[in-house]
Amino acid sequence: MGMVPKDTPRIAVFGGRVSTGSLLDVAYDVGREIALRKAILYCGGMGGVMEAASRGAMENHGITVGILPTAAADSANPYITIPIVTGIGTARNYIIARSVDAAIAINGKYGTLSEIAYSLDFNKPVIGIQTWDIKGVIQAENATEALNKLWEICQWG
Repeated sequence: MGMVPKDTPRIAVFGGRVSTGSLLDVAYDVGREIALRKAILYCGGMGGVMEAASRGAMENHGITVGILPTAAADSANPYITIPIVTGIGTARNYIIARSVDAAIAINGKYGTLSEIAYSLDFNKPVIGIQTWDIKGVIQAENATEALNKLWEICQWG
């Protein structure tokens, strides 16, 4: 893995633990794009959108960080490079939002909404794909558009 520069973009992927095929494909594509752009993917480390995005990143030689709600590292999905054990349930959503530069939300329910809210409260840009249409969330149709928008907003190299 080697050294990771401190200015490497850190991007959260938010989304449901339970998801459908097309949304899982979108999540995989988001993870792949994050890895190909040499950013670090952060997520809740569990299943559904989180697992699909992590798989997309790992299969493209990316780094994945899972901020787990559980008290056991082995509860992380198999595509998490660095599991961070919290044991604090969904309160870990605050930690995820604090730890990143920006976020991409893919569908999701109230847990995703809380992650979006924390991110917006911390002045982090949030791109949404088929997710909550609320003030501050910038909508995108697909992974490439979402990452392009983040790179423009964050002015990453």
